[in-house]
Amino acid sequence: MKLTSRLLKRIIREEAAKFGDMESTTDRADDTDEVDADEYASSLEKQLDFMKALKIEENRLRRRLRKVNETRRRLARRL
Repeated sequence: MKLTSRLLKRIIREEAAKFGDMESTTDRADDTDEVDADEYASSLEKQLDFMKALKIEENRLRRRLRKVNETRRRLARRL
């Protein structure tokens, strides 16, 4: 099936019809609630703290894995 300009226009019309009636941006802006930036800042701060905690936990687990692998290698050499 060849994609012609007529077919492309029909596809675009069909897809646009799926969206329904679009609201104007001013009406949409009036409906939205404003949120202070400090609420986002605290949320972002919590996420950063969580990432730092995950990084610490990852380092701890890597050290533990290194010890386990070293012990396994030593045991394998004995056999």
